[in-house]
Amino acid sequence: MNKKVEDFAVPNAGEIDTVILDLDGTLLDLHFDQEVWNRVLPERFAAEFSCSVEAARAEVSARMDPAKGTLDWYCLDYWEDVLGINLTALEVEYAHLVCPRPGAIDFLEAVAKSTHRIVLATNAQPASMQRKFDITGIDRYFDEIRSSHYYGMCKEDPTFWPSFTADLAIDPARALFIDDTHAVLRAARRFGIAYVYGIRYPSAHGQTFSSVEFHCINTFDELLATIGN
Repeated sequence: MNKKVEDFAVPNAGEIDTVILDLDGTLLDLHFDQEVWNRVLPERFAAEFSCSVEAARAEVSARMDPAKGTLDWYCLDYWEDVLGINLTALEVEYAHLVCPRPGAIDFLEAVAKSTHRIVLATNAQPASMQRKFDITGIDRYFDEIRSSHYYGMCKEDPTFWPSFTADLAIDPARALFIDDTHAVLRAARRFGIAYVYGIRYPSAHGQTFSSVEFHCINTFDELLATIGN
């Protein structure tokens, strides 16, 4: 049975077979993505098309907002065509900002050494995902890695979860999932993932998130004692 936020409790180790983890904002500091997309992109758009940053920000938002909740939202190739900006080059330029969130590596190491299967499920485009792996090396901890682009739908899409769990033979009733996007957590819970947790601090430099639907963990230590066994 799915846990309600008001009934939050750390699951017993015996209740979990698979730990499913998001990438950006969960394992990696979201500051990188926020800088590239929220600050640098409008600045480069303004310079490229000779307008103010304020006008650029409004234009970029107007073009991007309709794609929220779709796979296009997470596709650099798509936005390079729509916006006329080389987003791959921006990611490479600001790659020095890519870093794990506090406690993420300790948590990954503990789960990888445990009896639990550990799976990455991310909306990141594969090329962008690989760049982050090359910088952080976190891919070595996972038994399986999947980008939603492999399935043709993002994690917010309810059809993602049947395809993903069937592909990897995951029993949703014995799975734990951590993600910083509440629309994704909502889709996972509706499908039947037993334990779904949010992230309170996706970015070391951004806003704090809370929810009336999901328990948002402050640190991975809240789950480490059980899941790391």
